[in-house]
Amino acid sequence: MAVTDRKARVAFVGLGSMGLPMARHLVGAGFPVRGYDLRAESRAAIAAIGGERAETLAEAASGADAILLMVVNAAQAEDVLFAQEALAATAPGAVVILMATCPPNAVSALAGRVARAERRFVDAPVSGGVVGATAATLSIMAAAPAETLAAVRPVLDALGDKIFHVGTEPGQGATVKAVNQLLCGVHIAAAAEAMALAERVGVDLAVVLEILSGSSASSWMLRDRGPRMLEDEPTVTSAVDIFVKDLGIVLEAGRGAKAALPLAALAHQLFLSASGRGDGAADDSQVIGSYRALNGG
Repeated sequence: MAVTDRKARVAFVGLGSMGLPMARHLVGAGFPVRGYDLRAESRAAIAAIGGERAETLAEAASGADAILLMVVNAAQAEDVLFAQEALAATAPGAVVILMATCPPNAVSALAGRVARAERRFVDAPVSGGVVGATAATLSIMAAAPAETLAAVRPVLDALGDKIFHVGTEPGQGATVKAVNQLLCGVHIAAAAEAMALAERVGVDLAVVLEILSGSSASSWMLRDRGPRMLEDEPTVTSAVDIFVKDLGIVLEAGRGAKAALPLAALAHQLFLSASGRGDGAADDSQVIGSYRALNGG
């Protein structure tokens, strides 16, 4: 059965804060979705939204035309596909859609193993976070041969409103996502530095934020994260540890390309410092605490 068929069977692995709403959109678009997550409550949640609950990875992948991976990292993807034998359980010619943020070299290696198993592979990391996953407005950076991308396009269209074909080789999508995360992490760190300076000299931070948000110094990250930098315990939309991981991937991509990334390296250290002080699960806006620590606050 072709993936373009609305009755194509989709296995969805990773039903977390982003994965579950993504699976819901696939169900709503008419795809038979069989979901798996390590957590029993997440497996129960997929059944509650009209999908089919699987108790094992092999059960989730059995006969699937596409297996979508919204896992933590490349190591988990490798474990799911090969150690847990989910790939072998899929239908002949099935497509693996890797949507997690992973190092480009690791993605390329996974794709090679998938090809040797006579399955197809789409490197398709996403941007937009929980908000984008919930609203089906994710930006998807897909790398795959044109015919493979066309085969899974209905699946991707159910999840995002901006589907970019960034290349034909696995790892190219991961590289574009790394570039995206480089700017996101650096912009958050720069916004935190500016707000920490204003805080240090004792000016009204709400006024400073209003001024900066409407000036040429503004950025999307300043407008989004700045207000949360003024809160002691803001709601978590993206954790500090996500940028510890993602900026680590950025630096790995830079090493692979022999590209110097000094600003990314510094931002990574600031997020790492925040995590080391116990704020890894806090909202990423709380990287401002690293500046407070440097300033003796």
